[in-house]
Amino acid sequence: MIRPALEADLPAILAIYGPYILTSTATFEYEVPTLSAFTDRFRGITAQFPWLVWEEDGEILGYAYASAPYTRPAYAWCAEPSIYLRPEARGRGIGTALYAALEEILRTQGYQVLYALVTQENAASLRFHEKLDYRKMVLFPDCGFKFGRWLGLIWLEKRLKIVEIPTSTPTPWPIIIGNEQNFGHFLDNLSLF
Repeated sequence: MIRPALEADLPAILAIYGPYILTSTATFEYEVPTLSAFTDRFRGITAQFPWLVWEEDGEILGYAYASAPYTRPAYAWCAEPSIYLRPEARGRGIGTALYAALEEILRTQGYQVLYALVTQENAASLRFHEKLDYRKMVLFPDCGFKFGRWLGLIWLEKRLKIVEIPTSTPTPWPIIIGNEQNFGHFLDNLSLF
């Protein structure tokens, strides 16, 4: 049910993400990106980071990916996970399973610290992250403006591991997984499902 996202999945992924942009404060984007712009975003992210989908009966019900929260070299061991589900997929454990796989891949790549940014009013996302051992670190009050009002943002953190002195930066996602068959073996070894 979990597999790497493909470019062919992007219309379905964008169909999941679009309503979040247009009707919620879960994202601070204002406009749904074009498929071309979203494809460029996908390519840029997946050159380094994992992007996973949950698929059932040929339909994508949700996706999770990570990206770089900062661009300077000293932050190379930090990642920012994100997740979006179709409404009918919520409450079924799909989000937890996607995040578990995503976090294990990030750990294997060599990432040390994860940062989740959650809108202060998004109580469901806050509960989700806290259930997965993310800790609230900082509140940025009234830092985002959407739908005619100011919104606070909560910065949560999860430590995957800390290596005293890393010998290399995190390994790119395509090298860790290689291909879909290797990804299946990777998931089998996780004992998550």
